[in-house]
Formats: sequence, C-alpha cells, structure tokens
Amino acid sequence: MNRNWFLGAAFIAMFVSLADAKPLKVFIMAGQSNMEGHARVETFDYIGDDPATLPLLQQMRGADGKARVCDHVWISYFTGGGDLNGEGFGKLTAGYGSRKNPAEDGGNIGPEFTFGLTMDRTLEEPVLIIKTAWGGKSLYYDFRPPSAGPFPRSQADIEKGRNPEAQSGRYYRLMIEHTKRVLGDIKRVCPAYDAKDGFEIAGFVWLQGWNDMVNRDVYPISKPGDKEPRFADYGRWLADFIRDVRKDLNAPKMPFVIGVMGVGGLNAKGDAIAFREAMAAPAALPEFKGNVIAVQTAPFWDEKLSAIADKHGQVRQMGYLLKTKNKGAANADGSMSEAQQREYLKQYEAKLISPEEEKMWKRGASNAGYHYLGCAKTFALMGKAFAEATLQLMMTEAK
Repeated sequence: MNRNWFLGAAFIAMFVSLADAKPLKVFIMAGQSNMEGHARVETFDYIGDDPATLPLLQQMRGADGKARVCDHVWISYFTGGGDLNGEGFGKLTAGYGSRKNPAEDGGNIGPEFTFGLTMDRTLEEPVLIIKTAWGGKSLYYDFRPPSAGPFPRSQADIEKGRNPEAQSGRYYRLMIEHTKRVLGDIKRVCPAYDAKDGFEIAGFVWLQGWNDMVNRDVYPISKPGDKEPRFADYGRWLADFIRDVRKDLNAPKMPFVIGVMGVGGLNAKGDAIAFREAMAAPAALPEFKGNVIAVQTAPFWDEKLSAIADKHGQVRQMGYLLKTKNKGAANADGSMSEAQQREYLKQYEAKLISPEEEKMWKRGASNAGYHYLGCAKTFALMGKAFAEATLQLMMTEAK
C-alpha cells in the first residue's frame, strides 16, 4: 500500500489547530468513468480481508454494518448520458459512484466516499463535495479547456460537413456551470451552510485519462526521431485546464490534485508509463509549485485480482477459438456441438482458475480492468490518498 500521503494523527491534529476559519470547505471532483466510480458496494468485505486496510473498512461502515452516512459532509453529483444530465445530492454515503439515474443510488462508489470520510475526520468545518463526472470523456475534446482553443476540424470533418468545434469543451462548460449553480444556492444541497461564515473552494481533484491514453489519432504512436513524447499535448492541455478552472471559479491558488492513471498497476509498460508521465507533468511546473500535486494511483491497483482477470481473459479467448474453429483449438474440425464447447470451456476454466481464486474474484472485483476492476478497496485507497494530498496542499497554503 502506498503510504506517501499518509498524514498520521500528529499531522491531522496540527492541521486542525491551524484551521481557525469557519467557512464551508468546498471540494470539486471531476473526470470520466473512474471518477464516476464503478466499484460495487458488495466488494466492501474484500477490504477487510487485508489487515492493512481493515481500519479503512471500519471507517466506511457504521455500527450497524451499513455504509456510513456522514454528518458533516454533503455532495452534489452531476452526471448522466448524452443530454440526460441530472443531479443527485444529500449527505455523503456510499452510492454516489456511477449511476444509471443521476438522482438514484447506483450501488457503486468512486473516490468521493473515502475522500469525504477523510475530510470529515480531519476538518472541523462542514464539507461540500461537488462532483461532475461522465464516462468515456476525453481532455483533448470533451473537457477541453478554453485556453486550448476549439478542437480543430479534420479534413474528413470538413468534407462531411461536421463541426466538432461547436461541442469541444462541452463537459468543461457543464462542470463549471454546475459548480456555479450549486455555489449560488448552497443551502439547497447543504442545509448546514451558514451564509455568515461563507464558503471556500478548498481543492479540486481530477481523475481522468483513459480515452486520451488509447487515442491514436490525437496522440499518434511515437516514431524514432520524434521531437516530443507522444502524450506531451495532454500535459499542456491539463496545465491549461488547471489555469482555466482557477480563473473561472475565481480561486487562483486552489489546491489541485491530479489522480494519475494507474490501470495496470506497477507492472505497466510502454505507452501507459508515458501517459502517466504526461499526466503528472503539470505538477512540476514552477507556477504550480506547492499548489498542484500528482498522486500516482498505480500502487492501489490490485495485483491478485488482476492475475485472475488475466485468466478470465484466457477463458474468453478459448471460447472465441472454439467458436471460430481456429486451427489451433480443440474444435478445429468443427465437430464439437455447442453443448460440447460449453463443457470443454467449463473444464478449461476449472483447471485454470481455482475455487479460491474464483471466490476472491467475486468478493473483490465487479467491473473491467479499465475501471480498476471495480474493486472498492482500490477506490477507497485512491479517495483517501486524494484527500490527504489535498490536505497537504491546504496546509502549505495556510502556512
């Protein structure tokens, strides 16, 4: 487990002693599907299987064994598909992860849950999280910051009469519009808000990247002699994003946390590593020293579940080979019936994946690899790390 961002009781006590101000602390969390969060609450028990994370699970659950409901943290979550955007809001608890209906508990968590729990344990002031997240969204187009200019039309767009420029940056604008809407009537979402005390935008967390990382048109595969790394533009656009968000929200030194894409864990190679470097690059810029920090999420990737996921992939591949009568498969001559194929595949899976592994998989995973396997343990650790990094930046600013 990554302990780089572990604050410790002494740090928390020191931070609280410095926090004399009363304003409501507002934190913004934005991104794509992993900020939505696809970890089913049914995978919570898996967190307790590891003695190192059992205390975290105990924070996530109340005395009744159900997901804890925060007394001093509220959330407004804006999400949806296409034009069906909507809001869910209330006291923070589990269920504010990915949702089919924005206004209804989706049975999932993202990083917001333990982020809020950590803030609740650390801060004396009430907390409001404004979360805006949509699956399958890029930085180069969907969240494109104003300073980057509109996304340019390709020759194919021109020939077919398409105008992607009009929609570029749409989700950036939706994010800003919703944030301002909530801040314009905070009491609607957070009944504990006292206008006399006011509010402070105390931090921003960005967790995104998959759609950019796998795009080969906007980020062509590197070739020998290229002057810049493949994903250099992502780092530039993210720096623009940070500047623009601070400007649009009138928060010039707002602490900003970059959740660096960690799918594949510490064993990832090639473009995954190159993309992580581009994501983290803005934190190293002189203008962002002490107010932007990059948190690596790769250490929270669950290697044991990942190994089982690889085996499930082998089973799916074998099923494909049987169905297509591949010459290297047992059904090369096409003599196996569908029932025989199913039985063969069942036996193949039983030899490859042990009952213990299958039990672990059902206990800890609930989604695909690009969603961090839908593992609540992973999302819980990420949320806690994002909160601790934000608190570190807040303390630096306070000093």
